[in-house]
Formats: sequence, structure tokens, C-alpha cells
Amino acid sequence: MAWQAGDAPALPGLATCGLPDAAFGRFDYLFNHSLFFVCVDAVMLLCVARDLLVDRRVHKIYLYAIPALVIGQNLAIYLWRGAPGWWLSTCKETLGV
Repeated sequence: MAWQAGDAPALPGLATCGLPDAAFGRFDYLFNHSLFFVCVDAVMLLCVARDLLVDRRVHKIYLYAIPALVIGQNLAIYLWRGAPGWWLSTCKETLGV
């Protein structure tokens, strides 16, 4: 996928949507149930809704970036909450512990 002139507003918009992750994580209920990423995804979907309302189409960046971010978030939650043995041993070797 090549960079296009119309991509400029969409990419910083998605990057900005990822910033409230830490703020959502401060709420105990959201943190304890790993729902803060769901809140971030909801904010990203607001960007998609804005594009639908204003431009009457969804920008291609959202079609590629949001599924990739959701997969990455689910992987991060699995590695954090599940703590598989292979992941813990890799972290310990990397940190030299």
C-alpha cells in the first residue's frame, strides 16, 4: 500500500485514539476485566463514524490499521493475563534475570 496525500489526517487520528489507553486503564473495573482496549477501539470506531458522516466512505487506512491493532491488543492481553511459560522464559532471558 503506497502513501497517498489523503492518508495524512487518518494516521494521526488513529495514533491519537491510542493515547487514552492509559487513562481508561486507570478505572479499576476496566483494568481488572481487560476492557480498556475495548474503549480505545470504540474511540477508533468514532473516527470511522466521522468519516462515514462527513465523507460518506470509510478511509482505507482504517480498513488495514484497525484490524491489525485489534489483533495486537488481543495478543498483548493474552501474553499479559495468560503468562505462557515460553513468554516468561523469553522475557527472563532478554532481561538477564
